[in-house]
Amino acid sequence: MDFITDHILTWVTFLPLLGSLLIWTVFRRDTIARLVALGVALADFVLSLHLWFHYEPGRGDDQFIERVPWLLNGQISYHLGMDGISLVLAVLTTFLGPLVILSTWKAVKDRVPDFLGFVLFLQTAMLGTFFARDMLLFYVFWEAMLIPMYFIIGVWGGQRRIYAAVKFFIFTMVGSVFMLVGILYLYFQAGSMDLADFLAVELARGPQLWLFAAFILAFAIKVPVFPLHTWLPDAHVEAPTAGSVILAGVLLKMGTYGMVRFAMPLFPEGVAAFAPLMSILAVIGIIYGALVAMVQPDVKKLVAYSSVSHLGFVVLGLFSLTPAGVAGGVFQMLAHGLSTGALFLLVGVVYERRHTREIAEFGGLAHEMPAYATVFMIATLASIGLPGLAGFVGEFMILFGTFGSETLPHARLLTVLAATGVVLGAIYMLWMYQRVFLGKLSNEKNKGLGDLSLREFVVLVPLVVFMFWLGVRPGLVLDKIEASIERTLAPVMAPAVDNHAPQGSHALGDGADGGPVFVVRDPEKDGMNQ
Repeated sequence: MDFITDHILTWVTFLPLLGSLLIWTVFRRDTIARLVALGVALADFVLSLHLWFHYEPGRGDDQFIERVPWLLNGQISYHLGMDGISLVLAVLTTFLGPLVILSTWKAVKDRVPDFLGFVLFLQTAMLGTFFARDMLLFYVFWEAMLIPMYFIIGVWGGQRRIYAAVKFFIFTMVGSVFMLVGILYLYFQAGSMDLADFLAVELARGPQLWLFAAFILAFAIKVPVFPLHTWLPDAHVEAPTAGSVILAGVLLKMGTYGMVRFAMPLFPEGVAAFAPLMSILAVIGIIYGALVAMVQPDVKKLVAYSSVSHLGFVVLGLFSLTPAGVAGGVFQMLAHGLSTGALFLLVGVVYERRHTREIAEFGGLAHEMPAYATVFMIATLASIGLPGLAGFVGEFMILFGTFGSETLPHARLLTVLAATGVVLGAIYMLWMYQRVFLGKLSNEKNKGLGDLSLREFVVLVPLVVFMFWLGVRPGLVLDKIEASIERTLAPVMAPAVDNHAPQGSHALGDGADGGPVFVVRDPEKDGMNQ
């Protein structure tokens, strides 16, 4: 047992890869492959719970560290570590894993073992990206994500799957090349690939600007930030349901995670220079994604464009450079993974029955599928940020933090414009719900459709539970990430916090009544006062 706990990050990361290799080589029968994949994903989730319950949130530094020399006399090492930010996103990944596999039980019928192997392989790549603390190791995991996702879209996707897969691959690869150049530059400055050594390098303003641009391009494409978003709707629409859930639930967060983990702490001068531009692009993405989603005839494409809008909120929160904004951005990554992941699963449910996602094909669906309509409504309300559900907490903290930012020019105007995205989100999501579920059952093809099965309930109920749980008890996450955010972004946020502290406050967690506690820094006291 000690061998597992002493190397828990390795086990959590590589157990899905071990499962994929077994499925590809030994368990080739469809039913057995499904059971093995589900068992491996559940085991990985259970292992990740060890991380959740044994993590010490007050420290904020990396924990469960594993480091073994790898190449060039230890200049490149197998170095894994985990702080609160990595913890939250890793547990989201392992939580979605079994649900994704269970959702494919009837949806995927061709080459089932190959498909499940790629899903597990992708999970290893995503977890490795969150845990890697050696920059070459991070880059290996980052690029490894392309391979399974390319095949998931290109082999099991829709009619234009090859186009969507190639577009996704090219966009991500181009951005990653620039990041690789930046990593190599820093390696020759630091003499090591270790992230801590990269952080210790003192760079002049000019190199910082260029390196920040190289890193942020790779991460902005992955988010995706407007106007680099064009690959996302194609990838979502053509991907199978499982691919869309992974893409929306976890893969898009790789971009925002890369920003907060690498681009921002490594290049504080670059952050200061580019923060206004990134915030403007984020607000444009919020409004543009909402407006384009409003006119979509396809439910899945509507949800895809909503991701452009919601991830714009995350980017805005990160570049507000306030504790509340950054914490809200990280929280919103988790909330978006739950609500949008659930929406894609729900779209897949009706697509399995009707083989169409056109809004015009439906109407009055709540009469035939009341349980399905109820769950869809909850996911819709969570997506648009209804108080009491997870989406509200993240968006509120982002807007609150951005409004109070003293580093962003015209921060209050940006906040007001971003808030229109909340209103537009309510319009397009509720309008879609009205056209699909309410009114008379006008299409004869929709009569007799079966409601949610037991398997579908098992997939969806955990997502609904956590939408409510995190909506009323956000401290479960905020308490884990607060110290890590302060430590990771200290080089960026320190001037804003120290110089303007009396006017700023941030959400620390939950009070005794379950509501948020706001903390104000006193420059004359080394501590926090409620």
